[in-house]
Amino acid sequence: MKTPRLMVALAAGVGAATLALAGCGGSNDPDPDSSGTTSDSFTIGVAVIVDHPSLQLIRDGLADYLAEQGVQVRYIDENAQGETSNAAAIAASFASNDQLDLIVAISTPIAQAIVQMERDRPIVFAGVTDPVSTGLVPSWEASGTNVTGTSDLNPNAKPIGLIHEVLPDATTIGVLYSSSEANSGVQVEAYKAEAAELGLTIRESAITNSSEIASGIQALADVDAVIVPTDNTVVAAFATVIAFGQQNQLPIFSADAESVSQGTIATRGISYYELGRHTGEMAHRILVQGVAPGTIPPLVVQETELKVNPESAELMGVTLSQSLLRDATVVS
Repeated sequence: MKTPRLMVALAAGVGAATLALAGCGGSNDPDPDSSGTTSDSFTIGVAVIVDHPSLQLIRDGLADYLAEQGVQVRYIDENAQGETSNAAAIAASFASNDQLDLIVAISTPIAQAIVQMERDRPIVFAGVTDPVSTGLVPSWEASGTNVTGTSDLNPNAKPIGLIHEVLPDATTIGVLYSSSEANSGVQVEAYKAEAAELGLTIRESAITNSSEIASGIQALADVDAVIVPTDNTVVAAFATVIAFGQQNQLPIFSADAESVSQGTIATRGISYYELGRHTGEMAHRILVQGVAPGTIPPLVVQETELKVNPESAELMGVTLSQSLLRDATVVS
């Protein structure tokens, strides 16, 4: 497989958009930005597999970028609420909606459902870890189809190395993830490869739905630390995982930066808001400039951001070094 193209992140946006994701089957009223500099007006369907902060930041970055470019957009937002059947229904609804000029599919499961259903209109996926192995595009080069998008693969993050830096005596790292999410499986394999280089062991705890999160984290009670990949099922119900970590002095780390604010100890991850702005830039090229999506290679954001939560670390029995605190963005 060819190496993904690494792109430099766009400049930070003005502020997060406040459009909330609607429930499955609902849609937002048109809310075009009247301060733009062009008269372009489009309808974009935006779908997520479940509502959680990282996915919302992608949505915010997308909307902010297009508003800053003066593009008038009517958004139709759909949320599959973590259900595969809902994802299929949303895909069918978008495919039959002649008003849509573009579809943005945020996360792997919803992107898979939409790509299978819509073969003509432009689709931009976002927050997909490996669009090649999950069948969204044939390679990391321009697809020649109606599909392109942005990936959160993040080759520079080295998450197991970060855990090793924080906990140098740790030998076994647990991974809690959903076996139904292909993007999580890709990350688990990457964790295993990184752990092997460091002489560490990875222990997996795979769940199939959110009702199994409590038992899934319980199965990792005797490891030295736990990392949660960018898994939509687990992240959407992170409170259970964080509570277990605090009650049992089990250090919890995350692959996405927003989860640090929810209570994980640390991450070296990408900004999902910036990823959303990359997605908005793609949408702008397709809608306004008339660029065919099949000529745009998928993008992988190169930059990472180190975030730490000293309060959560203390609650989980971990003291963060001064050097780590100095180099990181501290959240609480």
